[in-house]
Amino acid sequence: MNYYALIMAGGGGTRLWPLSRKHAPKQVLPLVEETRSMFCVTAERLYPLIPPERILVVTNAETAQTFQSQVPAIPPANYVLEPSAKDSGPAAGLGIAHIYHRDPQATVAILAADHHIGDVEGFLQALRAAYDIAQEGAIVTLGINPSFPSTSFGYIERGERLGEWHGLAAYRAVAFTEKPRVELARRYLITGRHTWNSGMFIASCATLLSEFDRQQPMFGAALRRLAEAVGSLDYPAVLAQTWEVAPRRSLDYAIMEGARHMAVIPVSIGWSDIGNWDSLLEVLHKDQSGNALSGDVLALDTHSSLVRGNGRLIVTLGIRDLIIVDTPDALLVCARDRAADLKQVVDRLRAEGREEVL
Repeated sequence: MNYYALIMAGGGGTRLWPLSRKHAPKQVLPLVEETRSMFCVTAERLYPLIPPERILVVTNAETAQTFQSQVPAIPPANYVLEPSAKDSGPAAGLGIAHIYHRDPQATVAILAADHHIGDVEGFLQALRAAYDIAQEGAIVTLGINPSFPSTSFGYIERGERLGEWHGLAAYRAVAFTEKPRVELARRYLITGRHTWNSGMFIASCATLLSEFDRQQPMFGAALRRLAEAVGSLDYPAVLAQTWEVAPRRSLDYAIMEGARHMAVIPVSIGWSDIGNWDSLLEVLHKDQSGNALSGDVLALDTHSSLVRGNGRLIVTLGIRDLIIVDTPDALLVCARDRAADLKQVVDRLRAEGREEVL
């Protein structure tokens, strides 16, 4: 049985502006490590389980070129290019069609290019368990055991215990909840039946295509035609037709929340989606004052802050809970508790026609 990975790498990372830009989205940046990009870390941690020739990447043409230079072990033919951005549902369907063309018996892990995972061995153990469960026709997701009542993540409620694989328990997933209010998130934490939705899904390509057939029938039929056309002269025309009927929906909404047989494996693997500067600060190495400093930074009486320089000296004095990011053409100064709102800044700059800084 050949196991595959499908890395979703088409996002823009607007909440990590001004470092993340259209020409250099967060996936290509060395955010957590000094020498390896987020994409490079994501791909290489799979190697003990999945060789690079069975790792496919869905992205755009410009970013694919950067990825190829960063991870030359992944064959160029493994980059699947989206005609345009249409959310994660169509992107995943596109990648699944390509893998199904190669191997109709394949089982695939759908992963994001920009997640941080502290416990790599635990992650690989969970993938092995998920791959085994998927052979029984289930779609398996890795649920993150919550450490606080987050309102930034979706939640998955687990039901009956299905058994144990590779030392990990799996449960039937009975309900998805999108980003609840804090009172509900607190109740979820108390019940112990809820995990954060990591957005990582493992299933056979056949099962995933069947769910597209059932829940998104026009797109499902188009994906079947696309799988047959991969590598042929007809492929560009069939891809264009497929994209015309592709729903602009996330993978969760497109098929996962309505899937017939969904299982969840609760895990604690040091996971973060690195969704904004504050979540990045949480996983970075910090000094005794709780600061993550990079570049030429002199921090005096500075606490719980992220300061990222860009060649010139940055001095901070008497500050707390700030995000400061310097780039050649933009400087960000942001309260940590407003880091999740940074998309508003990007939207405002776009509305004002400031494309040169986006």
